Amino acid sequence: MSLKTIIIDDEPLAVSILEKYCKEINDIELVASFNNAVTAASFVQDNPLDLIFLDINMPVLDGLSFLKSLEVKPMVIMTTAHETHALESFELQAIDYLVKPIPFPRFLKSVQRVIQLRKPREVLDHSTTETKSIFVKIDKKKLQKIELNKIVLIESLKDYIRIKTDLGKYIIHKTLSSFTDELPPDKFIRIHRSFTVAIDRIESVEGNSIEIQGERFTIGRSYITEVKSKILQDLIS
Repeated sequence: MSLKTIIIDDEPLAVSILEKYCKEINDIELVASFNNAVTAASFVQDNPLDLIFLDINMPVLDGLSFLKSLEVKPMVIMTTAHETHALESFELQAIDYLVKPIPFPRFLKSVQRVIQLRKPREVLDHSTTETKSIFVKIDKKKLQKIELNKIVLIESLKDYIRIKTDLGKYIIHKTLSSFTDELPPDKFIRIHRSFTVAIDRIESVEGNSIEIQGERFTIGRSYITEVKSKILQDLIS
């Protein structure tokens, strides 16, 4: 079944872009768009919805206040020009936090998250097989088995990567992008063009950096919104 969806945003251009994106996805049924939260409030009360794309900075009633006022909450994806309200949004159980201008691949990834969350739990459990280890070639002949829960981080060395684990370090001939794609996305996240890290090894987040095993790593500018979104979402899940 399609996601019955509305858009609430006071910027006509932002609404136009979101409407265009929604039309590209078969799983979304866009039923209405609103330029203010006050008008949308009565519609939400009277109509069953699955998903709201919600702007934060709007006159009269801002997005966060609107979200707090809902007795029955559909899934909500925040859309905003600012990163400052991410924590509060996730505390209010927003599914994701998209910073304008929103590229379509990021929009699509957010919608796919909603689709996965909407699936019955038994379907998810049946279709998902957890990968617990991976084999990597550490020389021309030897394949080394590495347990995923032992990996701390992966560092790019141009055409090679260094895999840091609890048991030691391994250098293999592979790019960081290709290796990251082989890892479960709920366990690992790329934070910089040079680093992918195990999410459960992150000890603290401060500004645009994280701490792992007492060492600080900078979050790249193009990764910061998704990294903080993922970390905060895991904290409230």
